[in-house]
Amino acid sequence: MQIKAATIEQYLGALPADRRETIEAIRAVILDNIDPAFAEGVQNGAIGYYLPHAAYPAGYHCDPTQPLPFAGIAAQKHHIGLYLFCVYTNPTHEAWFRAAWRKSGKKLDMGKSCVRVKTLADVPLDVIGKLFKRVKAEAFVANYEASLPASARKATKKAR
Repeated sequence: MQIKAATIEQYLGALPADRRETIEAIRAVILDNIDPAFAEGVQNGAIGYYLPHAAYPAGYHCDPTQPLPFAGIAAQKHHIGLYLFCVYTNPTHEAWFRAAWRKSGKKLDMGKSCVRVKTLADVPLDVIGKLFKRVKAEAFVANYEASLPASARKATKKAR
């Protein structure tokens, strides 16, 4: 399901009611727990959370014109994707997240950083909240930069 929207309101308005309910619930938990250094907007066809250029001038190494992505939520054809770049760049956060999700009793369908859910009942909202509360912008940037190949790390430091 590809949604072309310029604003979050447009994105949410284009969703069927069941998908909108799930995404709005996840979004509310994220907004209650995310470090205020991150911004929210539409990014890559999803609701995105990112470090704007004002906070991280180098931007995303794959496309420096884009702000540094942190996480996203998107309605896909057969699931809702929760994209956790913040987990992808930090094995400690990834291990914690996987263990906390499993401990919740909910089934975890996760790739390297994408969690796939079908309904709100599939989501342990408390685990999402704890993840977003524990990952601060400064630590995220340090993990992100450490995970970059040497050439990208050098270009990123030069741009800052």
